[in-house]
Amino acid sequence: MTRITTRILALAAVLCLGPAPAVLAQQARQDNRQEARQPEGRRLPPDATTQHSLTLSGGRTLSFTATAGSLPLVDESGKLQAEIAVTAFTLAGKDATTRPVTFAVNGGPGASSAYLNLAAVGPWRLPLDGTSISPSMAPVPVPNDETWLDFTDLVFIDPVGTGYSRATGDDAKRYYGVESDASVLSAVIARWLRTNDRLASPKFFLGESYGGFRGPLVARKLQDDVGVGLSGLVLLSPVLDFGYLQPPRHNPLGAVTRLPSLAAAGLERRGETPGPARMREIETYATGPYLSDLLRGPTDSAALDRLTERVASLTGLDPALVRRQAGRVSGASYQREADRDAGRVASAYDTGVTGWDPDPSAAFGRFQDPILTAMQAPLTSAMIDLTARTLNWRVPNLRYELLSNAVNGAWNWGGGRSAPEVVGELRQALALDGNLRVLVAHGYTDLVTPYFASKLILDQMPSYGTPARLALSVYPGGHMFYFRQASRAALRGDALRLYETALAARGSGPRTDEAR
Repeated sequence: MTRITTRILALAAVLCLGPAPAVLAQQARQDNRQEARQPEGRRLPPDATTQHSLTLSGGRTLSFTATAGSLPLVDESGKLQAEIAVTAFTLAGKDATTRPVTFAVNGGPGASSAYLNLAAVGPWRLPLDGTSISPSMAPVPVPNDETWLDFTDLVFIDPVGTGYSRATGDDAKRYYGVESDASVLSAVIARWLRTNDRLASPKFFLGESYGGFRGPLVARKLQDDVGVGLSGLVLLSPVLDFGYLQPPRHNPLGAVTRLPSLAAAGLERRGETPGPARMREIETYATGPYLSDLLRGPTDSAALDRLTERVASLTGLDPALVRRQAGRVSGASYQREADRDAGRVASAYDTGVTGWDPDPSAAFGRFQDPILTAMQAPLTSAMIDLTARTLNWRVPNLRYELLSNAVNGAWNWGGGRSAPEVVGELRQALALDGNLRVLVAHGYTDLVTPYFASKLILDQMPSYGTPARLALSVYPGGHMFYFRQASRAALRGDALRLYETALAARGSGPRTDEAR
């Protein structure tokens, strides 16, 4: 065990280890009193608590408390190590012992939680719908009709180096790693539960992209190292196994997992909506004749002819391009070639969103992504304004890091010979807790984390009693499929059903407003 790993585990122990359940309530009260005695060196301002009321469609009204602030991480001696920014929304007048609480984390690694907060499940939403995103759009959120706050309290966490979360000193990189990151996140969740008297609440985790990769790791660390059990995981556009995500070109697995998403992109370009029935036909081709012809290799002219004809038909790409790539069309090729005649390029995060190619005659594409880059300005501005003006938590002395390249570039992936994966952790979590429910959700036209990779992985999982405990949902849209209203609503419905079944299995019964 390295010295850095030892320090991280010691820090987690200081934050997480607690006495027996009989004295947990007393400990929580003590934690609340101790919050007033903050460690020296804090840069972030005191927490701000505000009251809000939103009127949503159908006459629904939500009255809730918002708390924007941070949790200090300290070592064994009480010295400040880091400050973790946290934004919590809690519905008024609910029984804390039965009211669910969900901890939401984005990915990257290096992304703040603003994406889930202001675009997916929070009480406000920045409208990012449509076939293009303008960086100069008005960064003005609107009430989110698809918020999850009806049926669960929401706690958005920014890992170290994202949002306003910062490490003290000059050794922040010790937090930038698979294991240390999961240890700190589980410690923060445990600290929030203790200081807010919510240890008895049903607890859920929501993670997107690399945040989905974090989910099974955090669930196991909470369960094994901290003594906190989760009732459910919702993993949006997750990477479950990096070996599936970026295999070398000579490995046909990458082409197989990518083809259904490319075909879904082709359907949308023809004015059709991808759906389960149509996509099953394409998936069957991908794992059958397509894989068989790929394995024959590009020197088999008959196989290459078949690949060219079928892949060009599915994707809408020029057959000559498909043939040059031996039927293994890359996502980058589709982005640039699908609408080359119009001078438009597609987003890897959702092929249905496009922008202008800044240099269409160049031999290589040199364009910024029409979603990831285009949304950075409005989402950053909207999050800063919401935090400062609406939630009354002003942080004038720090830059808000929506997506930190420094964190991403410094990430420690573990150095093993195998690609990082959390399928083993997911298996252990499901096997050990027969009440745990997991929803994996993807968008059809996502070229970054293709949905078919997760489907192939989940198809290899045992039922662990009932298949309903582990479910896959796929919606029109891409990596952030929740930009589309219909997909956002469908996700909300699927999540609500997961919460209801998880609560019933827990013995609490359905406690959501809509369930009653």
